[in-house]
Amino acid sequence: MKRVFFLTALAIAVAAALIGSGVEAVNKNLIERYAAADAKQTGAAGAYNFDKAHSFIGFKVKHMGLIEVPGFFRDFTGTVNYNAGDPTKSTVEFTAKATSVDTGVAGRDRHLRTADFFDVEKFPDITFKSTKVEKKGKGYVLTGDFTLRGVTKSVSFPFQIAGWLDNERSTKMGLVADTVINRRDFGVNYGKALPSGIAELSDVVKITLQIEANMPKQAAPKAE
Repeated sequence: MKRVFFLTALAIAVAAALIGSGVEAVNKNLIERYAAADAKQTGAAGAYNFDKAHSFIGFKVKHMGLIEVPGFFRDFTGTVNYNAGDPTKSTVEFTAKATSVDTGVAGRDRHLRTADFFDVEKFPDITFKSTKVEKKGKGYVLTGDFTLRGVTKSVSFPFQIAGWLDNERSTKMGLVADTVINRRDFGVNYGKALPSGIAELSDVVKITLQIEANMPKQAAPKAE
């Protein structure tokens, strides 16, 4: 019995180490990819609000070791306070409504809203508030407090400023960011190992942000 217990504990420790190293490896690759990207870094300073109609906050989870099942949140808000003189002094925060989760399958979405996953009755909001921005090559890394199911962890998003656009009503900026988290760090423990040893659901969750944000232009004063 002691031998079985020891082997089980060893297996759990090895699995945890592999999961952690997997998250770190993916994030390292993301940082390197964005650092090499030709990001446009000029634009007007100010507060840019997420344009929900042209933005995407999504995720992917591998199912039974086979394919990644995607999902996204329909309802969210966010703001980029952009410092044009020094983008590393910029800040970002956003909130996604957990109840708005959408994977294209109504039954699965209802399950995701339960205590097995997001537990939306107790924890309706998923939030992020930045604590620092670092320059990495031609891209950036955004780090901040990410809160899911009432658990807050420091999470980093390698990101790129995709570009800028001016029109008569607003200045627009584009942001592209990706990261990975371990769902168990946030108390999402649902799922079992299949007889083959493959996990029903992967612990690693990929998160993607495709953000278009607007800063409205003030109307010119009317001539008297």
